[in-house]
Amino acid sequence: MTTPRDAFYMARAISLAKKGRYTTDPNPRVGCVLVRDDVVIGEGWHVKAGQGHAEVEALKNTPDAKGATAYVTLEPCSHQGRTPPCCDALIKAGVSRVVAAMQDPNPLVSGKGLERLKAAGIEVVSGILQEDAQALNRGFIKRMTENRPFVRSKLAMSLDGRTAMASGESKWITSDKSRADVQRLRAESSAILTGISTVLADDPALNARIDGDVLQPVRVVLDTHLNMPVTAQMAKLPGRSLILTCAEDQQKQQALQQAGFEVYQLPGKDGRLDLYAVMEFLAGQQINEVLVEAGSVLNGALLDEGLVDEYVIYMAPCILGDQGRGLFALPGLQQMADKKQLKLRDVRQVGPDLKLTFIPL
Repeated sequence: MTTPRDAFYMARAISLAKKGRYTTDPNPRVGCVLVRDDVVIGEGWHVKAGQGHAEVEALKNTPDAKGATAYVTLEPCSHQGRTPPCCDALIKAGVSRVVAAMQDPNPLVSGKGLERLKAAGIEVVSGILQEDAQALNRGFIKRMTENRPFVRSKLAMSLDGRTAMASGESKWITSDKSRADVQRLRAESSAILTGISTVLADDPALNARIDGDVLQPVRVVLDTHLNMPVTAQMAKLPGRSLILTCAEDQQKQQALQQAGFEVYQLPGKDGRLDLYAVMEFLAGQQINEVLVEAGSVLNGALLDEGLVDEYVIYMAPCILGDQGRGLFALPGLQQMADKKQLKLRDVRQVGPDLKLTFIPL
């Protein structure tokens, strides 16, 4: 049975879970609040993979949790991983009630933790603020249920829909505040994906530059023919830099590996990498969320394949003219009936720019 206060305490647990937004990969973001007699007696959240889960951290912060209600944003785990099962910790602590925002999305374990708690005589409630909890772990859920990461494409454009001048010059269309906001998008992503054309043009670092603790995203470059220069700066940065290719040239692969890249050969399709195979490969690498920062060709291909879950477009109040470069290369669109339709999910102002969030229909 739910109580009027359940949503209040679950909202606090979700707020705690957000503290791990930049650090928990490949694990989900989870928060926990322990309440007894309408008083919070313990709180915790999952910080990093391999460290204590939210329930264990909350129990560490209270000497006695007997008879308490545990509010958890994700079903307590019932299996032994890098850490012991959270169900056992809650049962041992003597909590009388567990309220979970959502079940574990892993079909192999979903519901088992809740059943284990029920078998121990603990009252179990599930589904409180479920949509909020799901939004916090969209990538983890998608990887568990569809074997694909959640894919977000970030784009910057002028008021007339141009991403660069005809020459390719693009620094900078948007404001400092928008670019700082992008760094937060990078920090909460498991990987940043781009194409070889962007690398050859800009030699990007593809890292998250924010204050505070952050698990740097994996850098992923789609390079069908292995044109990546061994001198690219990303190979010299801490963390992983992956090249995905169709090319079988072992000499090029070895040279890139010696430069610091990981090189993986994947299936091709129509003369380029199979983008579905790319996403399945990334899921296999335990990547939950992918941020695409690429040019019109890769963005057009991803849109055409229906592989992007969300578009974040920063629109600056400037005009670049009709010779400027567009957002998407989609040569197959010849008639109005072929148009790609998106739904506006959110709009807000960031400095002088507009930040527009769209999802596919």
